[in-house]
Amino acid sequence: MNFIEILKTISPVSPPHEIHKILSEAVMSEIAVDWRRSAIKDTRRAAYLSMEFLMGRAVYNNLLCLGLTDEAKKAFGEAGADFAVLEEIEDAALGNGGLGRLAACFLDSAAAQGYALDGYGIRYKYGLFKQSISDGFQKEAPDDWTRFGDPWSVRREEDSVFLEYADLSVKAVPYDMPIIGRGKENIRTLRLWQAEPVREGEFDFAAFDKGEYLRASENAVFAENISRCLYPNDSTYEGLKLRLRQEYFFSAASMRDILKKHKQSGKTMQELPEYISIQLNDTHPVIAIPEMIRILVDGEGLKFSDALVISRKIFNYTNHTIMAEALEKWNIGLVKDILPRIYEICLQINEAFIDSLYVQGLSANKINHLRIIEDDTLHMARMAIYCASAVNGVAQLHTDILKADTLKEWYELYPAKFRNKTNGITPRRWLKLCNPGLSGLITELLGDDCWVYDLSRLNGLKKYADDKTVISRFSEIKRQNKIKLADYIKAHEGVVINPDSIFDIQIKRLHEYKRQLLNAFSILYLYFGIKDGRFVNFEPMTFIFGAKSAPAYMRAKGIIKYINEIAALIDGDKQVRELIKVVFVQNYNVSYAEKLVVAADVSEQISTAGTEASGTGNMKFMLNGTVTLGTMDGANVEIAEEAGAENNYFFGAEAKELGRIMQTYEPRRIAAADPQIRRVLQTLIDGTVSDNGTGLFSELYFALTDGASWHVPDHYYLLGDLNSYVNAKLQINADYRDDREEFFRKCWLNTAGAGKFSSDRTIKDYAENIWKI
Repeated sequence: MNFIEILKTISPVSPPHEIHKILSEAVMSEIAVDWRRSAIKDTRRAAYLSMEFLMGRAVYNNLLCLGLTDEAKKAFGEAGADFAVLEEIEDAALGNGGLGRLAACFLDSAAAQGYALDGYGIRYKYGLFKQSISDGFQKEAPDDWTRFGDPWSVRREEDSVFLEYADLSVKAVPYDMPIIGRGKENIRTLRLWQAEPVREGEFDFAAFDKGEYLRASENAVFAENISRCLYPNDSTYEGLKLRLRQEYFFSAASMRDILKKHKQSGKTMQELPEYISIQLNDTHPVIAIPEMIRILVDGEGLKFSDALVISRKIFNYTNHTIMAEALEKWNIGLVKDILPRIYEICLQINEAFIDSLYVQGLSANKINHLRIIEDDTLHMARMAIYCASAVNGVAQLHTDILKADTLKEWYELYPAKFRNKTNGITPRRWLKLCNPGLSGLITELLGDDCWVYDLSRLNGLKKYADDKTVISRFSEIKRQNKIKLADYIKAHEGVVINPDSIFDIQIKRLHEYKRQLLNAFSILYLYFGIKDGRFVNFEPMTFIFGAKSAPAYMRAKGIIKYINEIAALIDGDKQVRELIKVVFVQNYNVSYAEKLVVAADVSEQISTAGTEASGTGNMKFMLNGTVTLGTMDGANVEIAEEAGAENNYFFGAEAKELGRIMQTYEPRRIAAADPQIRRVLQTLIDGTVSDNGTGLFSELYFALTDGASWHVPDHYYLLGDLNSYVNAKLQINADYRDDREEFFRKCWLNTAGAGKFSSDRTIKDYAENIWKI
């Protein structure tokens, strides 16, 4: 049956997951022949290895990219079914934040532009976790996203591989997901590995017969744990062990798969660099390097020196962090315990690296400081830089800081390896799909929808910035999106918000450097100012947060509780609650983001300058016509260049200043000298809000005032930036109140300036200048 015939079998009384299954089967049937035809054969290709792929909900995006949305809606209507029931379908939450969403955008862009790039990752059973808020606290539950099946994936049993740890044997089974970018041409593949016991249904009957019921199934449990959850808590030895198992699991399986396909094409191992380029998305898959060398030496009979030369030509490394402490490291005892042969290979890599440094004439002291294995620690970023053909940052500022600070010694060693590849986002999902009103207006003004595949054409919208009719239509589209979001939040959070208020939105992973706490402080600052009469004629504002904290990250969980306490405090105050509303949405994910970015007036991008590598949330808001309230950090710098700093709101100390400032910075002195800052800060300990006796708020307070064993007081400069930040918020409030048309003109110019931030541009840059595909 063809696409429409399959859809005719839909029953309007079927539950959403059954309707979704029929629709997805219709799509998979429609693309089957073209997907097989798109398989990369006898040509140079690239592989993208990532611990995360935050794909989101596939159904709407796949229909859009195939041009089948209207046909599907018509078929649903004829069947008496509601197309909107698909909103109930779960996201594939196989990622935690920007790292995984970037990987998803990159695969989309490769498919859209016809590049020979496929992805490799892990098929987590539970993904991250499903978040709920109870009494202000984050609660976690398993996110069983495949409980109704996974109709967008195909199990490829024939491509399974068997992996060996020192204490465990595991079967890696691939599930292939089609990546559709532009019709049925060049459908790419995301291959996700699922961990299973070597023997199906592995069970020790003898142990069971002795009453040892847990031991009877332990081998199966240990194997399946590898792909059970994303990012297990690594604060314990067992957690670290599982994390290392995961990284080796998908990296090793992917190397076997790449080499199998290479050999099937009739090519030799010496030809490998001519036919494959492998991109390591952060340090998680860096263990693929020694695994590749191990296979070439142990399996293919190459000398170590030859295998190293080959590997140094095929691997490339993307760095995603400025903070040196976040660069991944492993205790060599742990590596020896579970991957003894990999440790031996790493030792050989380290020795080859040291030899090369002596040849270059470096001093023994400097060489010892750069060792890949230093004391009892294996440094993954160091191995990646030595073995990679190219090393890139993900925003110009980020790359500049890597060269000048975080990786300065490595840049001095290998200057030709380092380059910048500013991140991007796919305009298919992040404008065409999620904002049909604005997409339609853009298509009308530009004369066609070719901008969907050439986002630089948005530059043609700048000439309409002074067209009152266009700006009025644009602002009405925004208002309708705000009404839809308000309805959604009411239905899902039980909170009523005013769509005519300013929507100020911060949605991103919860981490101290992203400074959700600074945002919370600023809201209290405004709240107290309104109550005291210092802030008058205040335009109503709705502050929306969406974020998940790692389950073991107690400080971040304390910040979530604090935000929810502030929401309750203001909501109970009749004097202020019509002017300020605070909402923390639950279980923020890709599908929620699609509703939030189109409705925002203000995009909060407030990380401490010099800490955010790039950010992609800032780009999604910008593309949908939102002003940035942010620091000069990450890609914010380039947003200012493209849209104009005058059309956004920047504040705070810059990265080049902070090194000097922090040398003498005393947050207690700041608070003592400023009664407004002191009043806000002391809400953490004075009973204004309650942490239910957990001590979370006082721990936050003393981390800001006195520091902790691992960092100085107020390490991320919240109190130092607070006044500047509040002044920027007040300026936004006044601009929105006093000249609404001019405010939306700024929003419009952000959309018009967003062309650079397409992942199509980023992938083209990788393809031409690193992968050579």
